[in-house]
Amino acid sequence: MNSIRVCNLMRYNVLKGDVLFRGIATSNVLNDNHKCKVLIVGGGAGGCSVAAKLSNKLGQGKVIILEPAENHYYQPMFTLIGGGIKTLNDSFRPMSKVLPTLAQWVKDSAVKFEPENNTVYTEKGDKIQYEFLLIATGVQLNYDKIPGLVEALSIPKGKVCSNYSPKYVNRTFEALQAFKAGNAIFTFPNSPVKCPGAPQKIMYIAEHYLRKSKKRQNANVIYNTSLAVLFGVKHYADALWKIVEKRNIQVNLRTNLVEVLPGQNKAVFQNLDKPEEKFTSDFEFLHVTPPMGAPDVLAACKSLVTETGFVDVNKDTMQHLKFDNVFAIGDCAASPNSKTAASVAAQSQVVYKNMLSVMNGHTPVKVFDGYASCPLVTGYNSCILAEFDYSLTPLETFPIDQSKERYSMFLMKKDIMPPLYWHLLLNGLWNGPGFARKCMHLKL
Repeated sequence: MNSIRVCNLMRYNVLKGDVLFRGIATSNVLNDNHKCKVLIVGGGAGGCSVAAKLSNKLGQGKVIILEPAENHYYQPMFTLIGGGIKTLNDSFRPMSKVLPTLAQWVKDSAVKFEPENNTVYTEKGDKIQYEFLLIATGVQLNYDKIPGLVEALSIPKGKVCSNYSPKYVNRTFEALQAFKAGNAIFTFPNSPVKCPGAPQKIMYIAEHYLRKSKKRQNANVIYNTSLAVLFGVKHYADALWKIVEKRNIQVNLRTNLVEVLPGQNKAVFQNLDKPEEKFTSDFEFLHVTPPMGAPDVLAACKSLVTETGFVDVNKDTMQHLKFDNVFAIGDCAASPNSKTAASVAAQSQVVYKNMLSVMNGHTPVKVFDGYASCPLVTGYNSCILAEFDYSLTPLETFPIDQSKERYSMFLMKKDIMPPLYWHLLLNGLWNGPGFARKCMHLKL
């Protein structure tokens, strides 16, 4: 090792002492080439959970996590932040504190996948060779796909907001507080969406806020969704229709936001059943759920993905259909489940077990049933806990009718799920409520 390299290493040890204390090395400054047993691309919920399981099983130095972010966000909390129930500081931890101690952290972004050569290239020029690959990149927020939206979101104390990014989530409650009268519009885009219940959760919270603050009589609350249904599972959609009718919320199906006119407080919408039909609405509050899609770096690797850019996996095993040593978890996978953190929890054990099977020369046998959970917060003290599988059949944990609004479910969403996420899911100790469901329904 030459003297320059030694000096760099000494400087690195001083500057990154906290990270080294945890056993995670962000070593891309010192190494151009890495080799590992397992490479995990993405340090979100899925990447952290499976990394914890695998590194604990395989030992130190066998797992590399490729992740550029400084902070890890608990994104399901963003709805509560938008409603003033939680703060942004409540929603994140430093990435160095949540990644497993036995894994190596390469703090960088993937810029090219070469699954034919078991290689991933990073933005800083590193080359990472792996025996097994887990893709856990999540989805990409495409705010720029709606003309005028980014500019509108940059206006200080503006009337346009979005809960989906930590960059914008604080604007939502600020805009609610500033609202006086007029149209309060909430949108659902014509694209895949992570946590598809979230676009209407904030609508229910906002409507409740307007009632509490004596502004409701001056507000027209409108939900413009590109979908043909209010919610994908009829059991819960029926309950939600009763809520919107009771609260006098206008729902426009197959209605897609296509443009925002910054500074004019106007938005342009398209009728998806008659694409030539467009109309412009004035607003005093506009919450936008941005179009989403697969990350560009994934979509560029045609051998890895479907036509829509998502990782082409077997929906039961989460194994890639072409490359046996490649798996995916979470929002980046083409499996047809709802994209939620609860799905990640249920997938994590399936992915872990199936990766170990392949490592040992066996065929994956663990099956993911498509489980998803969506706590549909309907106000400051109520929530419907939607749980369902691939077939959109309710798969409820508790022996009660979960389509009813309940304060207990609100408390679970607000106070129980966050610590469960931080202390159990990210540490590989939570695989979803399957076992609890069997106990509560006496199916042991």
